[in-house]
Amino acid sequence: MRRIVFALCAVAALAGAVAIMGPTASGQAVGEAAPIYGINIPPGYRDWRLISVNHLAGSSVKQVRAQLGNDIAIKAFREGSLPFPDGTIIAALHWKEASSDENDKVLATGFPGAGLQSFVAGSAVNVQFMVKDSKKYATTGGWGFGDFTNGRPGDEALHKTCFPCHQPAKDRDYVFTRYAPAP
Repeated sequence: MRRIVFALCAVAALAGAVAIMGPTASGQAVGEAAPIYGINIPPGYRDWRLISVNHLAGSSVKQVRAQLGNDIAIKAFREGSLPFPDGTIIAALHWKEASSDENDKVLATGFPGAGLQSFVAGSAVNVQFMVKDSKKYATTGGWGFGDFTNGRPGDEALHKTCFPCHQPAKDRDYVFTRYAPAP
């Protein structure tokens, strides 16, 4: 009888440890949450599927960007479903643009005289997340936002700019990104 009680206690302790250390019910990792929305960096997001890529350039900004989506996001993008269903998570990864001398040499050999230049992802800028929960985030179009640099969330002032920035995309459920066509 003591062995059964001991085994049950051990299983309960292990289950509690897994619950505390593992992902929450929303699939997000436990860690330092972004202010206002309480978004954490989801575990395994770098293994999500590609939605699209883009290049952002301005007077002081040159970035290479990629948008990834969890399975719910990818299904919605592929089906053209709007609004996005609850549970959708979109990650936006941003890097400084860096020229690649190595790639430029290969291009010069492969395409002589074409003057081609290659730009690649350089140092990381940040990663941003949009999490769809139409009840929890009802006042912000159903979306919660998180912006992280070096694994740490930005401050409250930064997060107050997220929803206003996405309002021009209201007709696309506040999502700028469009699903990239297959080549």
